[in-house]
Amino acid sequence: MTDHRWLKRLRAEWLLFAFALLTLVLAIVDPQPTAAWQRWLQGPTLAGLAGLLIAIQGIRDSALVQHAAALLVARTHSLRGLGLLLVSTAALLSMVLTNDVSLFVLVPLTVAIGGLSNLPVLRMVVLEALAVNAGSTLSPIGNPQNLLLWQHGQLPFLGFAWAMLPVAAVMFAMVATLTWAWLPRERVALATGTLDGQAVVRGLAMLSTVALVAMVVLMEYGHAAFGAGALLLVFALVAPRSLAQVDWLLLLTFAAIFLGLGHLAELPVVDAALDRLDFSRPLTLYLGGILASQLASNVPATVLLLDRAHDPIALAVAVNVGGYGLAIGSLANLIALRLARQPHGLRELHRVSVPFLLVCAPLVYLVWRWLG
Repeated sequence: MTDHRWLKRLRAEWLLFAFALLTLVLAIVDPQPTAAWQRWLQGPTLAGLAGLLIAIQGIRDSALVQHAAALLVARTHSLRGLGLLLVSTAALLSMVLTNDVSLFVLVPLTVAIGGLSNLPVLRMVVLEALAVNAGSTLSPIGNPQNLLLWQHGQLPFLGFAWAMLPVAAVMFAMVATLTWAWLPRERVALATGTLDGQAVVRGLAMLSTVALVAMVVLMEYGHAAFGAGALLLVFALVAPRSLAQVDWLLLLTFAAIFLGLGHLAELPVVDAALDRLDFSRPLTLYLGGILASQLASNVPATVLLLDRAHDPIALAVAVNVGGYGLAIGSLANLIALRLARQPHGLRELHRVSVPFLLVCAPLVYLVWRWLG
């Protein structure tokens, strides 16, 4: 029986075990100083993720999300209309709150809507993951790779956004079209009885909402660790049950991903292979950025190619498109699937995202080069 539980946990947390194994193997074959491990771990990012997880768990436990979902569904007539509203909201939020934070807000809402209606939750979550990648592409602060390239290239805020507008527009048009085609042509059927007896816990709802806003602001100003520590203390005192329900294994998974991919990207053999390529050629940089994102996620890919790319906008286009395809292309994909907790989520994401990349990549390149 114990063996069965361990096998079930192994299947559920295969990503954590896979990247923990990769990290261990690389540590043995290519020992590195402590400073390198600290750099790869991305402490502020993990701290921000921890704070967001705590705040969102409190909002979930307060039943605020469930009631907001009921209000939204009651005012929407068709599943396609609801889907377009959710993907548009995801894209807009990702421009100012970043792609990850937008998913922390919208995916629990989507799951709650699915519990109240006939909305296909997994399809909607996959669409939202695609939408935040499109929306965040437009903004210099929409995702970590854009922020890095915006600051590294010392580009004006509006200049960066204007240069990325055609790319983001193509991406979002594709997401909107897919949403309309993929969601059922049905009216929203609301099962209002599912909310009976589920009152909003006002104190927890208010605390968690303030915590979420405060965490986003602190992350913006580089104080994620302070914010996460403060929320950990407050929730331990006020809402220990919510704190115990936080998905701490997701934090461990991301720590393993950061360490494994960070180390992999800096291996001498990888560096030597990149030195053979001419990244001054737009197509080489474009394909290289997409491929690197598929292998190591788009943020490590950006760091890997940063000093080799002469045009930060060209690299931004490549790594943002590279967020599609394999789930590892963007960590937002993994966050969306983990928050949704739907069976066969990874398979469904790949069934859509891989063909999406194969269509999106050439289309974006043609539009970008034509308008550029």
